[in-house]
Amino acid sequence: MERIDQAKAYLGDVRSEMRKVVWPSRKETMQTTIVVFGMVVAVSLFLWLVDAILSSTVQAIIG
Repeated sequence: MERIDQAKAYLGDVRSEMRKVVWPSRKETMQTTIVVFGMVVAVSLFLWLVDAILSSTVQAIIG
């Protein structure tokens, strides 16, 4: 029975903590998602450019 009481207490604590969470609005979620996608595109383009430059440099050195 002790395990069941511990599980009930744990689930009660989880429920209590979940009530304290401040969930973002739909608008905030969409804005954050757009920013993340924008950063992913920007970093991808930067890494592609660095890779292309380094590839060209290595090819020029190797011949």
